[in-house]
Amino acid sequence: MNYRSISDLSALTSKYASKVPQSVDLIVGIPRSGMLVASIISLKLNLPLTDLYAFIRNDELKRGTTRTYKYHELAKPQDAKQILLVDDSMATGNSMREAVAKVKEVYPGSVVTMAAFAQQHNVDAIDLYLDIVEKPRVFEWNIMHHHYITRACLDIDGVLCVDPTADENDDGQCYRAFLAGAKPLFLPSVQVAHLVTSRLEKYRPETEAWLKRHGVSYGKLHMLNLPSAEERRRLNMHHTFKARIYKEQLQAVLFIESEELQAREIMRLSNKPVYCTATNEMYVPGVNLSALKAVTLRKGQSLKRKIFEHLRKIFSRLPA
Repeated sequence: MNYRSISDLSALTSKYASKVPQSVDLIVGIPRSGMLVASIISLKLNLPLTDLYAFIRNDELKRGTTRTYKYHELAKPQDAKQILLVDDSMATGNSMREAVAKVKEVYPGSVVTMAAFAQQHNVDAIDLYLDIVEKPRVFEWNIMHHHYITRACLDIDGVLCVDPTADENDDGQCYRAFLAGAKPLFLPSVQVAHLVTSRLEKYRPETEAWLKRHGVSYGKLHMLNLPSAEERRRLNMHHTFKARIYKEQLQAVLFIESEELQAREIMRLSNKPVYCTATNEMYVPGVNLSALKAVTLRKGQSLKRKIFEHLRKIFSRLPA
């Protein structure tokens, strides 16, 4: 499993900005994920931006009152002499081929194609790319909607919904009110294999009602069977409980946790990868992060590349 964050993407667009030809005078993003990459490139290179479908319709280009573009004379997207057509990644290449075909139906100008992340086997099918990221892979912007979620364990508080405040977390009336009305955060669009939460078993009805109300589909809900929050705090077993469930699920290939220290401990105890929503990092067994960061600073190497190459090797040994 290889992983890239929005921070990685931003760093790569800065590092390889010179790859974009000087003759490009408009950035066109392929919705939805391609718009993320296109927006970053547009802002950094100070070029006008539009999406694929607005380009095809030839909608008037818009800009804010505080920004003057490099090619501010463009009124309509099809007035551009050369466009950069952008997607976030290349797999089969079908999305890019379809987009190019649609553009060429209405546009006689020059088209340069770009994907932020390509694979070794498809780099010849595109003009520009920022990095080679082989499958299996996930990105920060699609991890909650990727098919790997169907083989993952997810925490609830801090992932699916906000964490309770200190006042709400009273193990009583205020907490039940929180459970009923918790504000959603990152709701997956595919079925989750396992929800693993430190919420107490006695709050299962409220938890199940909230999940149903917000359309969260899941295989099994694992909760702590303890009498009180006070007992849970005394035993301090949040991470041990989650790690045990994760480790027992042999088909589970990923845990998504909201709290950094818990994420690191779940990874250590389960010996499997854990993604932390608070840090947007993937924690990987066998990688000494502190030592690796020191080496990275000294040698200018990529920390994340080392981590996720190790992660890919781990995933290749997991059951299919």
